[in-house]
Amino acid sequence: MNAQDFGKVAVLLGGDSAEREVSLRSGQAVTKALRNAGVDAHPFDPAHNPLAELKEQGFIRAFNVLHGRGGEDGTIQGALHYLGVPYTGSGVLACALAMDKVKTKQVWQAAGLPVARSVVVRRGEQLAFDKLLAELGGKVMVKPAQEGSSIGMSSADSAAGLEKAVALAHQFDAEALLESWLSGPEYTVAILGETALPAIRLETTHEFYDYDAKYQANDTQYHCPAGLSEVEEKALRQLAEAAFRSLGGKGWGRIDVMCDKQGNYRLLEANMVPGMTEKSLVPMAAKVAGLSFEQLVVEILRHSVS
Repeated sequence: MNAQDFGKVAVLLGGDSAEREVSLRSGQAVTKALRNAGVDAHPFDPAHNPLAELKEQGFIRAFNVLHGRGGEDGTIQGALHYLGVPYTGSGVLACALAMDKVKTKQVWQAAGLPVARSVVVRRGEQLAFDKLLAELGGKVMVKPAQEGSSIGMSSADSAAGLEKAVALAHQFDAEALLESWLSGPEYTVAILGETALPAIRLETTHEFYDYDAKYQANDTQYHCPAGLSEVEEKALRQLAEAAFRSLGGKGWGRIDVMCDKQGNYRLLEANMVPGMTEKSLVPMAAKVAGLSFEQLVVEILRHSVS
């Protein structure tokens, strides 16, 4: 398929989630790259324009870079399917599952894939935080069930700290996911089509890879190649592919993985609409695999589903 064959493409960006600013940056970069590749691409912000205007304005398909709620939780995917507009990335069910960290872990556990020990705490539950902390090894990571970009995440190694961390997570979601602390290296693996791209090892001076480390810090380092042996790299890529496939992922996405203190891989979460600025992780891995940013966005567009 040539660039002109895609027709008029809407780049869905912005939206009204907590990740709006990140999505705007992704959308601007994708729009520019598609245009440079000869695609008739135009930015479209659902926060300002009703989705029905996609058909009215003659758009043939959509490149979705709406991050967070409404954009990668199955909502926009269902609306586009109803409108009959083909779109990039995974379908309704896969996006809904991946957006919910609790449901994602349940699917992975059922598939026999490795994850960290965890507990789900619902808003309003009365708990013995000291006992809960001990059960999970003395230190935990606390996450809202349905937020991205590390929003609402924090660590805890005391009962008082855990109570505070859970309260923070509950500001963003009715469920908080508590996971045993993982002290090994952190990796992310991009998926294009059904194939994993080279793994990236993340290195931050922060306690963990938080929002500031992702988007604001100047000292966060990304290593690609990740410095793994050929056997370790192959195992990590195969794990990411299996994790993506088990959720029903299509087209493209990203799987985040971390090692425990014994060096065993543990799946963290799935991202069905990852960041897509030219400095984001998926483009970084694609570049090592021999794909320019323009080639990457066109290839993602080729995988658009109806």
